[in-house]
Amino acid sequence: MNKKKLYNRLITVTSIAIPVVVAILFRVRIPNVEPLDQLPPIYAGINALTAIFLLIALVAIKQGNRKLHERLMKVNILFSLAFLVMYIAYHMTSDPTPYGIVDGIFVASQTSKIIYFTILISHIILSIVLIPLVLVAYSKTVLVDFVAHKKIARIAFPIWLYVTITGVVVYFMISPYYT
Repeated sequence: MNKKKLYNRLITVTSIAIPVVVAILFRVRIPNVEPLDQLPPIYAGINALTAIFLLIALVAIKQGNRKLHERLMKVNILFSLAFLVMYIAYHMTSDPTPYGIVDGIFVASQTSKIIYFTILISHIILSIVLIPLVLVAYSKTVLVDFVAHKKIARIAFPIWLYVTITGVVVYFMISPYYT
């Protein structure tokens, strides 16, 4: 099997496996473990750093600095993996936080609830869509197909930037309701 076919298979399997595993693990609670309450601000910070590094990587490639661009994008992939691990760990040790509820009473406005869930749902859907886009873009660089890389990166970049920024927004909107 040639490298392109191998990468395509790995991308397909990974792009399906990650959302499925996250969905399964999201329902698992590890008993008798302290909630990892320190993680949400950390992974929100990772999202913020990823957004910043994405923008710096864009400037780097526009200025012809391929090496800096490549390094920043590899760091962004590592940031995304770290986010994913922390996100899963937090949700496996903590009960869900309902938006707008304090001591069983809904205190947020309906408008803010609609805004929150609109952002959250688009964030989740696009983060799933993003997985194969990033993996394909990365595989194109490994295969030294920079024309195809550029094509897919033009789609992946704004989605990745949106996902990282909305991750921070979602954190700030839900954080007042953490118990």
